[in-house]
Amino acid sequence: MSILFEKSREQFNKQMPFVAYCKPNSEKIIALFQKNDSLFELNNADSGFAFVSFDNKKRYLIPEIESDIYFENVETSDFVFPNNKQFPIDLVAKTSHEKLVHKAVLEIEKGSFQKVVLSRIETIAVLDFDIETVFSKLIYHYPTAFKYVFFHPKVGLWMGATPEQFLKINKNKIETVSLAGTILNTDSEIVIWTNKEVNEQQIVTDFIVDSLKKYAKEVFVSKPYNYKAGSLIHIKTDIKATFENQSYLEQIIKSMHPTPAVCGFPKEAAKSFIVENEGYDREFYAGFLGEWNKDFLTFKENYSDLFVNLRCMKIENKQAKLYVGGGINKGSNPEKEYLETVNKSQTMKKVL
Repeated sequence: MSILFEKSREQFNKQMPFVAYCKPNSEKIIALFQKNDSLFELNNADSGFAFVSFDNKKRYLIPEIESDIYFENVETSDFVFPNNKQFPIDLVAKTSHEKLVHKAVLEIEKGSFQKVVLSRIETIAVLDFDIETVFSKLIYHYPTAFKYVFFHPKVGLWMGATPEQFLKINKNKIETVSLAGTILNTDSEIVIWTNKEVNEQQIVTDFIVDSLKKYAKEVFVSKPYNYKAGSLIHIKTDIKATFENQSYLEQIIKSMHPTPAVCGFPKEAAKSFIVENEGYDREFYAGFLGEWNKDFLTFKENYSDLFVNLRCMKIENKQAKLYVGGGINKGSNPEKEYLETVNKSQTMKKVL
């Protein structure tokens, strides 16, 4: 066992907070091991690792000043990844999600909102869960994602491999992405998107650009392109901006989170529909997480590297709760939307 994961196991057994993470295309694992079990609130002045809920009400930080920091190289692995493994369809979950999608489409046709992102939970028994094994599989199989394991006794044990950047902040410069639309990666050179998927992604792009323009001196938007994330392909647009001063950061986050990629548009109407109809608390799924005010590899100050908490799970009571969702708009087909969530669930199922 590696020193970093030996420390992780020790920390978990003592019920002490910690986070270990590996950035996209990185060969380094970084970990913060908190030296007490306090639950610290996120604020602009401190540095550490941020962990924020979907509704933005739970905003926590593993602070640098309260933690020991470890670094370790990613080790080579020979994990076997099951190809095209079939998991049984849960007919009850299928019916329930399709009814919810149908209800949302009716609301969209009535003009209540343009888009809403609907999610559900899949629960899998994990009798012999091992943090090191599962996290190592995430690193090995999803090199382009942000991989993490986060534990706090007052929050729970969370793991994920998210393909989506929320915000990268370097002093007064900001980078983000618009990521939406989902199809299976068949390794074909030609990818054909429907109008539904193109429009869904454009809504996200427009929302982000409009949010940044309130504070930015200039905004750069790339052309959309195909982005492979494991067994899936999404439409992605890169967005960069320079804003007037760092005091705008909190306002930018409040304006952008949650984005239409995980909530919908207009934001408040879509969020209300989610809260009233999904039937469960998303907690930290579709929230954001990552380095806050510090690049821990270079120790650069005033640098934040934040990701949307997608393709994630919560481990509790010998069960893994897998969170999966998809964007719904006027052209959505309920059965196809359910199958999209099934495809997304494979990210976590395959490492379990």
